Amino acid sequence: MHKSKKFVTLGLVSLLPLILAACAQTTKKGTTMKPPTDPFFGTFYKVIGLPLQHLMEWIASLVGTASSYGIAIIVITLLVRLIVLPLMLRQQRTMTAYQEKQKIIQPQLKIVQEATKRAKTPEQQMAMNGYMRKIYSANGTSMIPSMGCLPMLIQLPIFSGLYQAIAYSPEISEATFFGIQLGHSNFIVTILATLPYIVVSLIMLQGVPPEQRKAMQTTAFLNPIMTFVFCMMYNAGLGLYFGAGGIILIIQQAIVTYIVTPNIRKRMDAEMEENPPVIVVDEHTFDNWDTATAGAAGTTGSSKPADPDAIDHSKLRRRNAGKQQRPRK
Repeated sequence: MHKSKKFVTLGLVSLLPLILAACAQTTKKGTTMKPPTDPFFGTFYKVIGLPLQHLMEWIASLVGTASSYGIAIIVITLLVRLIVLPLMLRQQRTMTAYQEKQKIIQPQLKIVQEATKRAKTPEQQMAMNGYMRKIYSANGTSMIPSMGCLPMLIQLPIFSGLYQAIAYSPEISEATFFGIQLGHSNFIVTILATLPYIVVSLIMLQGVPPEQRKAMQTTAFLNPIMTFVFCMMYNAGLGLYFGAGGIILIIQQAIVTYIVTPNIRKRMDAEMEENPPVIVVDEHTFDNWDTATAGAAGTTGSSKPADPDAIDHSKLRRRNAGKQQRPRK
């Protein structure tokens, strides 16, 4: 589920700069659009788009070939992706650790979720929320994963700036990359730009448990589909951006799937042996609301569920040590 949300989020965030750039003034002059002059888009173009345009022109002058502008786009893309790669790997490591922790407490979460469906009073529903929070806090995790947006925020201005630099520069827009005009969409560039994201999705699915792999297939291929659509809608220069960035993403996903995830799982296994998870609820906790209340609150005959704050987790940890095993792939 969290990976599904991540792919959707990445797709929507990728769409944002294109929408913003498309909303700018788009008076055409030949194959080149007129630079925006309004306060928002005009300022963005002067601060981000124009410097990137000059940077591409400088790199192209150093390369000095017919395809120099295309090479400049690829060089800039690779530099940006390599700069944010450590941040992306750190974010992926955090998310992977969170997901592995989720697997450990998932049996308890499922018990509370099923009990919540049977709750008949507001007090019972509130108590279920308390149990849910207690399961997370007692096992050293949180209900909301920590997903930093800094890597994406760094890339967004570059992404939108490249679009502006290509669209508003006659030299870049009319330049070619191995015979392909950068200012127009191109089917070949679209295919080549989409292929790396297909590879990323396939590698990502290798790290998903077999029982979840089928459910993840649709969302895993959302990014390649959106990349294909974007590249067909916009110029080939952005297609080069997507394609070059996809190569770095392949490296990133391979590191996460084949190195980061196995190491985190190995560490979690060791932690599980030394410190078994705190069992806040088990399959019998909510068999009878009255019994649950009497056991935790020391009273009888109440229709309210047990108070999760009254649970002695140290006793539960000792009592349940070794009973719950971490699910494996």
